[in-house]
Parts: sequence; C-alpha cells; structure tokens
Amino acid sequence: MQSSPFDILVVGGGINGAGIARDAVGRGLSVLLVEQDDLAAHTSSWSTKLIHGGLRYLEYYEFRLVREALLERERLLAMAPHIIRPLRFVLPHDVSVRPAWLVRLGLFFYDHLAPRKRLPACARVDLGRDARGTPLKPITRVGFEYSDCAVDDSRLVVLNALDAKERGAEIEVGTRLDSARREGGLWVATLVDASGARREVSARILVNAAGPWVADVLNHRLSLNTSKGVRLVKGSHIVVPRLYEGTHAYILQNPDKRIVFAIPYQDDLTLIGTTDVPYDGAPRDVSISPDEVDYLVASINHWFRREIAGTDIVWDYSGVRPLFDDGSVNASAVTRDYVFDVDAPDGGAPLLSVFGGKLTTYRKLAEHVLRDLAPHLPGLKPAWTAGAALPGGDIPGGDIKRAISELLKAKPFLGRARAERLVRTYGTRAHQVVGTATSEEGLGRDFGGGLTEAELTYLKTVEWARTGRDVLWRRTKLGLKLPKAAEAEIDTFLKGA
Repeated sequence: MQSSPFDILVVGGGINGAGIARDAVGRGLSVLLVEQDDLAAHTSSWSTKLIHGGLRYLEYYEFRLVREALLERERLLAMAPHIIRPLRFVLPHDVSVRPAWLVRLGLFFYDHLAPRKRLPACARVDLGRDARGTPLKPITRVGFEYSDCAVDDSRLVVLNALDAKERGAEIEVGTRLDSARREGGLWVATLVDASGARREVSARILVNAAGPWVADVLNHRLSLNTSKGVRLVKGSHIVVPRLYEGTHAYILQNPDKRIVFAIPYQDDLTLIGTTDVPYDGAPRDVSISPDEVDYLVASINHWFRREIAGTDIVWDYSGVRPLFDDGSVNASAVTRDYVFDVDAPDGGAPLLSVFGGKLTTYRKLAEHVLRDLAPHLPGLKPAWTAGAALPGGDIPGGDIKRAISELLKAKPFLGRARAERLVRTYGTRAHQVVGTATSEEGLGRDFGGGLTEAELTYLKTVEWARTGRDVLWRRTKLGLKLPKAAEAEIDTFLKGA
C-alpha cells in the first residue's frame, strides 16, 4: 500500500466502480478500489446478463440513454468477444398491449439512433411459417426480430478490475470503508479488512460507487446528507431446463406492458426475467417472492406451448437495482439513466456519488465521471477505453472458434468441451490458466465440470477468488453443474492454496 495520497479512492466493486478504476488508472492516476464483499457480489452479478440498447426505454423517451447504450453495445462486443456474444431476439406481437405501428416505430429508432457495424437490422417475422414460431402458442402470426448481446455480467466486472490492477491500481476485496473525513484538502478514510484490522489511507478524491449502499455511504460512513436519493427496485429471475431449440431469445409482452425475456443459458437451460418490484429491505437480504415466481411462470405459460411450473425451476436469483429516484410512481418507469452528485466545497476534497447506471453503459459512465472530476485533476490524460480490449479479449477478429482451435492445438489433452469453456471464460488468457501443463494430470484434481486445481489457483492468485461461491457463481457459472458439496471442497482448497 502506497503511503502518499491516492488520487482517487473508489468505494464499491461492482461494474461502475471497476469501470471507473480502470479508466482512471489508465489516465495516469493512482487509484485504490475497496469492496466490502467480492467483486460483483451483488447487483452486478444478478442482472438479466444482457448488453442491450434498452428497447422498452424508448416508451419513456429515454432517447439519449438508448443511443448511448446502442453505441456501447458495439464497443463492448469488440472489447470482450469471449464473454459477450450477439443474440437475436424474437418479439411476438400482442395487439392488446401495443399497436404494431408503435413496435415498428420503436424498432426503426433502435436501428437508426446509432450506427451498427456488427449486428444485423430489425426485421418482421411470420411466426406461422418461421421455425422460431413453433415453440409459441398460436396467439399471433406477427412477430419482429432485432439484435442485442448476451454477457457474463460478473466476469465483465472482474475483467475491468483486472485491467485496472495490471495498469497499476490497487484492488482490495473484503475491505470495507468504515468512515471517511475531509482533512487538509484530502479524504482520510478508515478501512477494515476481512480480519477486522483497521488502517487509514488518504485520497484527493473519493468516488462513491457503492450501488445499493450509495446512500448508506453518504449518510453513515461520511456523515453527509444529500437531496438526491436512491430508489431500490428488485429484479428477480428464474432458470429452467431449456424451453426450446435454437440460439435465439424471446422478448415477451405482458398485459401490464412490462416485458419478460426468455434467453438460452449455459447450453441446456433457459433464463427467464425480470421483475420490477419496489424494494425497501436490506440489499443483502434480497430474494425472489412467490408472487414474482408466479408472474414469470404465467408470462411463459401465456406464450409458450410447453408450460412450466415452480417445480421446474433449477435456480433463481434476485438483485437490487440502485436507481436514481426521479419521482416516478411506476417502478418500471424509473429512469435507468445514471446521475452524479458532486460535492466539492471550496478548499475541501471532492466527493462524487454515482446513482443508477447499467451494465451496457458502465464504460461511458466512467468517462463521464472523469470528465466531471477533470477540474480537480490538472493534467488529466484523455479518454482511452473505447478501443481497448479487456483482458482475454484480444482475439483477432473476435473469432472464438479459431481461438478454441488454437488452444486445442497447443493443449490437445483438454478436449473440445473444456477448451471451449476456458476460451469463453478467459479468452486468450486461457493459455495462462492452463499454464505449463502437458497432460490432464498436470492440471491437478478435477472438482467437476472440468474445474481443476490449475484453474482455481489462477482464480485465487489473479482474480481475487477467496471462496467456492466466488468461483462457482461469479468467476464461472459451474454452480449450476456441480453438486452442492463442491463449494465446500473448493473453499478448503482455496484456503490452503
């Protein structure tokens, strides 16, 4: 830990905090990021796992947000093709919810608000003839299709933190901001690590990117009050065995004018979500409610021939979205745009708090944070992240199949299934994960699903994994494949590794 003041102390290891740390350190600033739990431990790993423009936001006239998201969609796909993939969405039309002309108009804007280079345009679909209409009940023949992207959300966070670390930032997980005070033009912060040890650090600027805890940091850790508020909205998802064949997703309109996605997930599963429910509990205690389960099940059963029940659910998860409180009565109408609160008293150290945001726009959000802080950072270098690949994303042409073949050529003992999983998780860094092993035995014990000691060692030493849960539900998604006992076994290995 450096003894001189950091330029920026970032509080929060979600997508916004990690993105801000990466951008800042790449501009020559000294950066410390602290996260009280694990990277992406909360909101950033409980998303619908999409990089998308936000088609439904057009109904709320969020044109700037949608344009920015559409531009970022293409940039992120180029930056991390191993964890982000194009996804075609089929929208069956329900005339009782929205007229067809309104859907067509929305799709026209979706195609033209920002230039497209990699993703195909929207189109009309005859669901009576197209094979993608086969899984659906014969409610309508009219459908539309458009493109967005799927993402491994928690890995997106980890890769931003990793890039920040490799550029010189200090990233500390399991470290909580206990308090901070302004003193002599600096922030003096008291940090508490996982062992309970306390220490003080100083920084010229403090960035509050604590997500659902942003107000808690302001009111209780910094003893400040703000007129801006955070509105917590719960989003829940369920995962069931694969509902249909194909690599496409569905976007389903509901009578309440909300939408629910059905998305291919982890080869043999379907991810269904999300809900939008006002939430006033502790963010750490969030869980799906019976009403939310019923809502998602009913949405699927309205549209799909193959109906599901609660007993079909193999996994569920819930997250709290920390949205900026814009006074909307309807939770679905609350803006998904981000808002900053900058507190920079004369002669006092600046504080910037982040309200809202979404996975798709995190990189642009980070640029805007540095833009707003620039008056307090003389000599700040220009923005740089738009064309910079994330770790493992330097795959020529984004050709994943070729990257898999090259890994197999170098390490044929891996087998195709394992090589594909490694490349889609680590990209070009898969070679680093495998290391010098020349045989399967050289990877060490297999804990199931191809997860070996070699990979666990990499995750601990490079990606801050400390527990089996960090590994199985964030760094990988193998928690869906391995028996429950594997988590405790991985815990034991990580403690001794």
